[in-house]
Amino acid sequence: MHRDHFYTLTASCPDQVGIIARVTGFMAEQGGWILESSFHSEADRYFMRLEIKADSLPFPLPEFLARFLPIAEGLAMDWKISDSAIKKRVVILVSQQEHCLYDLLARWQSKELDIEIPCILSNHDTFRSFVEWHGIPFHHVPVNQGAFEKIRHFFDEARGDTMVLARYMQILPPDLCATYAGRILNIHHSFLPSFMGAKPYHQAYERGVKLIGATCHYVTPDLDCGPIIEQDVIRIDHSDSPDDMVRYGKDIEKTVLARGLRYHLEDRVLMHGNKTIVFR
Repeated sequence: MHRDHFYTLTASCPDQVGIIARVTGFMAEQGGWILESSFHSEADRYFMRLEIKADSLPFPLPEFLARFLPIAEGLAMDWKISDSAIKKRVVILVSQQEHCLYDLLARWQSKELDIEIPCILSNHDTFRSFVEWHGIPFHHVPVNQGAFEKIRHFFDEARGDTMVLARYMQILPPDLCATYAGRILNIHHSFLPSFMGAKPYHQAYERGVKLIGATCHYVTPDLDCGPIIEQDVIRIDHSDSPDDMVRYGKDIEKTVLARGLRYHLEDRVLMHGNKTIVFR
């Protein structure tokens, strides 16, 4: 099936009878061809995601938005529609751990992640030559007074849609988290909510756990407590040292971050309080 160009509608509203009928009935009246649909009900709230074949509609997206507005208002919806023809702009922040950065750039270069990366920011100059070799602007932003205002400036200047903390290892101030709520993703090297904060592999070692993991989550003012998007684990045993755990964990961190970012970019993640609904 032709899926090169489609619109993605994501919405949530108070649960009630007839939501699907009203939305899909409206799509049918406009000639809209639904390529994919997902629905979920939880705690008196209804969540949905629809992909609509763009060239099945006889008018451009702005008119579609105007026509859908009365339906959305009638259902008291929180909603948005994105256009697959417009690439999302992802700004990556990194410190001195390279594995997540390398993985994201490899996926970007191969078009597995079909995004724009307008710039990469770091509190160290370590990866400048590597980033610039890819033709991406690199900004060194040391962590000092005014650093986070510079990050805000570069992100806004780049017209960023999403900020990714690819092992950035710095705590963002509450005002930055609030300004870009639902738009900042972090990879934490533990299976949250276990082992928050620094040195989670060492914490896991001290507890003698048999599984270690990684968590991709949205960043909020509460450290490592934001809504979880994706997680995975790997089994270990008593013979594994903290260094072994760090090595094993890097593989999980890369894949979990890439999957979580992809779900976010494809508008498959809807937030519900401190939880997420993820339509995989």
